[in-house]
Amino acid sequence: MRVLFAIILAAVILTALAPSPAQARFGVGLMVGEPTGFTFKWWQDESTAVNAATGWSLGDGHFYAHGDYVWHRVIEDEKLGGSAPVYYGIGVRLLLGDGKDNVGVRIPLGLNYTFENGRFDVFVEIAPIFNVIPETAFDLSGGVGARFYF
Repeated sequence: MRVLFAIILAAVILTALAPSPAQARFGVGLMVGEPTGFTFKWWQDESTAVNAATGWSLGDGHFYAHGDYVWHRVIEDEKLGGSAPVYYGIGVRLLLGDGKDNVGVRIPLGLNYTFENGRFDVFVEIAPIFNVIPETAFDLSGGVGARFYF
């Protein structure tokens, strides 16, 4: 309970100190799926970003981490009051646990809805993975999540 309170307090303080939405470029949030855990996004400019996630693989309970470089194609929607960038990219995945460690190349494809104020987004993604270490194999990850931007 204390940890949850500390996280909420830190979020409130950081929100008050955060730059205007036009300058909010780093997002932190939660993701559910493969993996389930924390998600991060750092916008490089208006169309490129670095996405990352860390958490647990629900399939086998192993530690999971990935990092991707993604490009966005923005679709504006005035009726909904925001934009929906479709994104695609390339990255790497690391899966550790029970001596079954592997490294793979990810190709994420997703939809990222950013709300009008620029402080909050939601996303859904799917990523085929080509495992290269210790042996070659195909895998799949994906999930849904939300991030708050500072």
